[in-house]
Amino acid sequence: MKIAIFGANSQIAKDTILFFLNKKEIKLFLFARNIVTLEKWLINSKLDNNCKFFEYSSFSNNQKFNVIINFVGVGDPEKIKILGNDIFKITEKFDEMAIEYLKENKGTKYIFLSSGAVYSSNYQEPVSKDTVAKININNLISSDWYAIAKLYAEAKHRSLVDYSIVDIRVFNYFSHTQDMSARFLITDIVRSLKNKEILETSSDNIVRDYITPIDFNNLIKLIINYKPLNTALDCYTKSPISKFDLLLELESKFGLNYRIDESAVIINSTGFKSHYYSVNKKAKNIGYSPRNNSLDGIIHELNKL
Repeated sequence: MKIAIFGANSQIAKDTILFFLNKKEIKLFLFARNIVTLEKWLINSKLDNNCKFFEYSSFSNNQKFNVIINFVGVGDPEKIKILGNDIFKITEKFDEMAIEYLKENKGTKYIFLSSGAVYSSNYQEPVSKDTVAKININNLISSDWYAIAKLYAEAKHRSLVDYSIVDIRVFNYFSHTQDMSARFLITDIVRSLKNKEILETSSDNIVRDYITPIDFNNLIKLIINYKPLNTALDCYTKSPISKFDLLLELESKFGLNYRIDESAVIINSTGFKSHYYSVNKKAKNIGYSPRNNSLDGIIHELNKL
């Protein structure tokens, strides 16, 4: 099986690359804008003999792939804020590249990395199969750009009913390999542990469901092995965790020091979300059964650190 990966320099893509490398029946073809960075990572990880890597200009509809996985995008809230409306062009460019390929290679499966932000909800409660995406079209603000870009891509995919396209909506992802300088609660925690500093956090007891590499990539594997689908699937684990339950557990297990500070700077580039996770378990229809809950997954990744 031949798998093309767009956005191979993203950290979540790298976790997927590592997941599939030990599968002898799979050959990976990695595409990135900066192949120097990609090659350096492959060499440092001693993977340069196991993968083929290319600039996007080398991608052709005449190549034969069984699956395309599109990781192109931005996950860091700070970078999303900086990127602004360019998120539309970036999302559209690489999505269209994959769709044009499907038109000439109809048997290929396309997996698109979407986001829980697509719901454009206020997230006072977790989203479900009945949640309606809400966009205040007469009062759009910059925090809407990311959600709209993903929503547009998903709407386009659903219209292409004759093609196998699955959008994976990621809400919260944590891996020991990710960029710990990013501005998320979990990465703020990691930096505080690493630097032996006090974590300053607000009194908002937000709830998150953190999927980690093993469950995320098992979901991808199930999509690849399942019959052709045109749908969207929400990521989830066995159970989410609240911020203060997480802080208490990490205080107990890792010695985390934290204090409540209402002036703590929180970056909400896609809007404030008190319950940013999904209870839509549609993925179980393809056999998905998460191995971990949020806490177990986080502790497993922290132990690797």
